[in-house]
Amino acid sequence: MIKKIYISAVISLFVFAASAQMKNPVTWAFEAKKKTADTYEVTITATVEKPWHIYSQNTGADGPIPTKITFKANPLLSITGKTMEKGKLEKFYDKNFKTNVLYYANSVVFVQIVKIKNGVKTNVSGTVDYMVCDDEQCLPPKKQSFDIKLL
Repeated sequence: MIKKIYISAVISLFVFAASAQMKNPVTWAFEAKKKTADTYEVTITATVEKPWHIYSQNTGADGPIPTKITFKANPLLSITGKTMEKGKLEKFYDKNFKTNVLYYANSVVFVQIVKIKNGVKTNVSGTVDYMVCDDEQCLPPKKQSFDIKLL
């Protein structure tokens, strides 16, 4: 009898631990392409599992948490302009947030131009803060760090 209780407790612990693990329906890829001697195009690609979606950097303040890309200060490089988004932008009225939201399903590519000083070799690093939702739930916001070599 005690053995059955012990086995049931162990199985329950494993089930609880498995259900407590956070889902992560986003896969990230980071790349830098040299455009000129001192200019690089940094691409940050989010691939999102169905039925999830990730929010645009430009979704409204009253809605879900927008994606935010933050670059760490580096005296050897400068960030040029705003981070652009490439993908199929979708807009709809979300009754849960009571506002229009902008999001991407499947994938989105964030593109940032960076310039380096005097042809030096360095890295561009930072974080992506993001949130994903499906039609029934939202996952807590997450951070994804990156560190990309500029060769």
